[in-house]
Amino acid sequence: MRYGCTTGRSATGARSMHASDPISGSVFIFSLLTDSIMPEDPVLALIAHDGKKADLISFAHKHVDLLRRFRLVATGTTGQMLADELDLDVRRYHSGPLGGDVQIAARIVEGNVYAVVFFIDPLGKHPHEPDIQTLLRACNVHNVPIATNESTAKLLLQKTAVQDSLPPEE
Repeated sequence: MRYGCTTGRSATGARSMHASDPISGSVFIFSLLTDSIMPEDPVLALIAHDGKKADLISFAHKHVDLLRRFRLVATGTTGQMLADELDLDVRRYHSGPLGGDVQIAARIVEGNVYAVVFFIDPLGKHPHEPDIQTLLRACNVHNVPIATNESTAKLLLQKTAVQDSLPPEE
């Protein structure tokens, strides 16, 4: 008994392998992630704990022109606030306690996030602390820059290396 295998590319350009079981007829799809799969425009993830959402919105107001040059993803409430208050196009995931941090961590692992701005409230209690640690670990394991406060977020966005990698302004 041999498995039939083919390789190809998904609609997003990800390489994949399709294997079929000759007995059950089941088809399995495996992603072949050998290199980062980066979308055309770099993806920036924006996350803020409840006690830091106002700080992130203030930061976004100051840097809205630069933020528009990224494809933005965010956890639920944060993404809604950015869209409502700044008219930014944001792909929203679930709120952090409902799995949004893990959803963004998965995108990091897949190589689809360029950098993360995560305004953490270090004095607050967070029932989803394991999810937060998963996101931080994903950034560290996959060498994705992460800013956890306004000072490092400014450095991250204004760094020449980041700006040089962005598409030219029109």
